[in-house]
Amino acid sequence: MEVHDAIHRRAMVRSFSDEPVEPGLVERLLLDALRSPTAGNTRGTAWVVLEGPEQTSTYFDSTTDEAWRTEHPEWFAGLRRAPVVLLAYASPDAYVARYAEPDKAGSGLGESTSDWPVPYWFGDAAFAVMAVLLGAVDAGLGASFVGNFRGEHELGARLGVPGPWRLFGAVLLGRPDGKAHRSASLRRDVPAGTRLHRGGW
Repeated sequence: MEVHDAIHRRAMVRSFSDEPVEPGLVERLLLDALRSPTAGNTRGTAWVVLEGPEQTSTYFDSTTDEAWRTEHPEWFAGLRRAPVVLLAYASPDAYVARYAEPDKAGSGLGESTSDWPVPYWFGDAAFAVMAVLLGAVDAGLGASFVGNFRGEHELGARLGVPGPWRLFGAVLLGRPDGKAHRSASLRRDVPAGTRLHRGGW
């Protein structure tokens, strides 16, 4: 599939079947994601792969509360059926350490995360997530990105994630079940012309 087509076909899937995804396909998507741009070749991003309901329930139990599940039962059921959850992590400390090395020391970014006007670690995680989302389209799968809203510390503790690593978000991966719940956000219309500026703002 052409990249242009994958970009235009990409959409967030919010209701999955519980049909398993071939392990080799998941591996291919992740290896492609590891080739995404990484500032200073830091490679300070990592993935935790959860497959099957016993593993994926760790994610959902840690990051959703009873009130939300009760208020949105169909949404929750559709998301929870995703047979694969890919957790995108980033290490701010890895970037600070990398930019303290001699070839990057002149940047002034090698002392503390507070020195960074833009947190490259989350940018790199976003690049990798987009690679997975587009790869899923190319593979005929559905995917959805869920941001880090709640439960990061509980999830990390249950998975044994080292403290310096931060959760960027999760990619839910599987096959759409055809019962998608359209987000109200899709009703927003922001013309492309208001977002493109040439020669100045």
